[in-house]
Amino acid sequence: MHPAASRKDNATAHSTPKPLDTKGRQRVFIASCVAGLAGILFGYDQGIISAALLTLGDSFPLGTLGKQAIAAGMVAGALLGCMGAGPLSDRWGRRPVVALAGALFLIGSIGSALAMSPAELTLTRVVLGLAVGGASQIVPVYIAELAPAARRGRLVLLFQLAIVGGVLLSSLIGWALSDDPLLIRLFSRGGDWRMMFLLGAIPALLLMIGMIFLPESPRFLASKGHAAEAIRILRSLRGPDEDPEAEMRDIQGATGETGSWRLLLSRRMRPALIAGTGLAMFSQITGTNAVLTYAPTILAGAGFDRNSALLISIAIGVTITIATVFGFWAVDHWGRRRLMLRVLPGSILALTVLAVVFLGGDPRGMGKFLAVGGLLVYVLCTLGSINASLWLVGAEVFPLSVRGKGMGLVTISHWSFDLLISLVTLSIISLIGVSGTFILFAGMTSLGWLFIRHYVPETRGRSLEAIERSLHEGDFLSHGRN
Repeated sequence: MHPAASRKDNATAHSTPKPLDTKGRQRVFIASCVAGLAGILFGYDQGIISAALLTLGDSFPLGTLGKQAIAAGMVAGALLGCMGAGPLSDRWGRRPVVALAGALFLIGSIGSALAMSPAELTLTRVVLGLAVGGASQIVPVYIAELAPAARRGRLVLLFQLAIVGGVLLSSLIGWALSDDPLLIRLFSRGGDWRMMFLLGAIPALLLMIGMIFLPESPRFLASKGHAAEAIRILRSLRGPDEDPEAEMRDIQGATGETGSWRLLLSRRMRPALIAGTGLAMFSQITGTNAVLTYAPTILAGAGFDRNSALLISIAIGVTITIATVFGFWAVDHWGRRRLMLRVLPGSILALTVLAVVFLGGDPRGMGKFLAVGGLLVYVLCTLGSINASLWLVGAEVFPLSVRGKGMGLVTISHWSFDLLISLVTLSIISLIGVSGTFILFAGMTSLGWLFIRHYVPETRGRSLEAIERSLHEGDFLSHGRN
């Protein structure tokens, strides 16, 4: 941009403020909800495979490796998607990348429904994964950059709430279509799983349309020198009790450095990288997505019939939703770090109970009820703590100049370990049994608790610019230690 144009933008940004629109707070919420449709698609496409795996065998011959390949296809695509989303969002903007994710969701949903072989289905799941990876990287950043500090936790957590809403929706649809109802018979034999995938096209289309009407991130605009446009959007998103001019001055004070990979990987940024990528790693190696993906398969192997296993999946979906609603409250009342430290011990206890229940093989009698109860408590504690805080902390800890790239590394960590767990979970169960697998996850969760205690700061109630200053001044980890 020409220097004169930059001076003009800066002058405009500091001109006499206009009265704030009382609907600004509503606009932030609406924008968060529309962008959060990507979360519904994230959860739906990740969750629907657990129900589809029970009926795919009616159409294709599938063994353990085939099931793992289809389940892991989306995760592999997500890993690729999150690698590209960060640089693209730093170059094009946050909004266009979210819209692109919506287009990929639409293509992947339709393609999965039309797949004629396991290889085609795996490939279309990779396309869905590209969308999921891109959305998981950029939507939390987009919402965090729109939201005021006091409401940032709750608004970013709308993305996590949308994810678990998508998981619950996938459980309900998977159960409803599992008995081949009359509507599905009108399409084709084995059409139940095809309809499961096809229904994902509806929120994908809504996301694409909705993003047309949303604003670009004011922080992204400021980083590109468009201060006048940034302050105009910021004023439209703030209520009468907020100060967008002061916020804009903080933003402009934080946009001086060039957001290079060298800067992101420097010693100064290391505490943020460790906190963000480490939390993403532990969110996966503690077994969360493995349990969500393979719970019906594990329960069916433990003697539950297909319908009962799917009904239990619905109960898990309801529990996830309850956990996330609790996290929605707790992240801004307890804080991100305190929430995880207080609740994760419940996950360790639940996994230990599950290990004992499955110790002698498949549970019988009262053991079945303990198995279901243990799964629900585990999901409640894990999804209500580390998974509720993961995307929020990742979107908060990096400076503006490298936030897109930093969040990209967070999502790469998340999807890399998710891919690993998706590929090996059934094989691990075959090798060390269900009991040994739960013991392994309990050990990983214990290590995760220790990691959070030592390497994750408290970010509740602090502006993104204040978090950035603490990183530059070397006291990044000193917050929230009391």
